[in-house]
Amino acid sequence: MRSLCLFVALCSPLAQAETLVRVEPNSLLRLPTTTSVLLLDRLEVADYGTLLIPSSLNEIRVGELCLGRDARIAIAPSAQAFRLEVARAELGAGSHINARGATGTQQQPATAGRNLSIRLENVTLAELTLDARGGVGAPGYRGLDGADGDSAGCAWGQASRGYDGQNGGNGQNGAAGGQVRLEVPEEFPAQLLHVRLDGGAGGVAGKAGSGGAGGAGSFNLVRFGQEPSK
Repeated sequence: MRSLCLFVALCSPLAQAETLVRVEPNSLLRLPTTTSVLLLDRLEVADYGTLLIPSSLNEIRVGELCLGRDARIAIAPSAQAFRLEVARAELGAGSHINARGATGTQQQPATAGRNLSIRLENVTLAELTLDARGGVGAPGYRGLDGADGDSAGCAWGQASRGYDGQNGGNGQNGAAGGQVRLEVPEEFPAQLLHVRLDGGAGGVAGKAGSGGAGGAGSFNLVRFGQEPSK
């Protein structure tokens, strides 16, 4: 019954409080996509665990947030900003909140880091990294190979050279980093905070196509000094 109540709460349009979400050590949990705002009593990501937040979820308000060693909250890219409000937070060494943009593909450009607004009213901090870097651009297309040269004829024809391969395509642009706003108490130890907002690197240029092989030469064997056969 308790599991059913948790499922109903998470799937309601506006999730109610008195809910616990826990990610076990060395495991991954993805929140449902049926709500845009989630209210939780407690959110716990144990050591080396990862909580995935879908692009449709725009806000989480939680009474108590606990991130273990190297625990991560990974937020999917979206044009909509993401808001996290925490009444009391305990963040272990290597804690990450990651809102990086998606890497580009040949069909889709790279996306920008998601904008974040985070409020920690009371926090015990060992270390925290906020990462809203832009997505890396897609690599360029590989150039077409050059055509092979023509072979020489069976008599005294001359073989032709192979043709040049085409240039590779340009890599696509990387996307911009996101904007991050962090609201913390005055005594917050800023030296334990790491923020990464770099734009994504441009995609590497495509490799040029290979040159075509030269045409094969010809070989003719001519015997002299023999009477032609009758």
